[in-house]
Amino acid sequence: QVQVVESGGGLVQAGGSLRLSCTASGLHFDDLNMAWFRQAPGKEREAVSSINWSGRNTDYVDSVKGRFTISRDNAKNTLYLQMDSLKPEDTAMYYCAADLLYSGLRSEMYNYWGQGTQVTVSS
Repeated sequence: QVQVVESGGGLVQAGGSLRLSCTASGLHFDDLNMAWFRQAPGKEREAVSSINWSGRNTDYVDSVKGRFTISRDNAKNTLYLQMDSLKPEDTAMYYCAADLLYSGLRSEMYNYWGQGTQVTVSS
């Protein structure tokens, strides 16, 4: 069974930065394609960014392009999301997802999900 665990959320002022981390166990980490999604209160879950198993392919939702950077360290079994120039509208629960298939930003294709880490950006 694959376990996905996020960490790194918190409260930050607008314009600040946070780095989220995600680990996955139960399968070889470097076989897993990964992604970040988020859900704000009262809103639908939306894709943020994805990365394939090797790190060569990445994708971002338009609203975070140029501000967020997804990366992975397969030697440490860890996925990252560096979030810079944070805005109040980035406030949400952030979820890490994993799957053996690379599906980019299509949330319905990811089978393994974490419990989420809260990011709050104050104005």
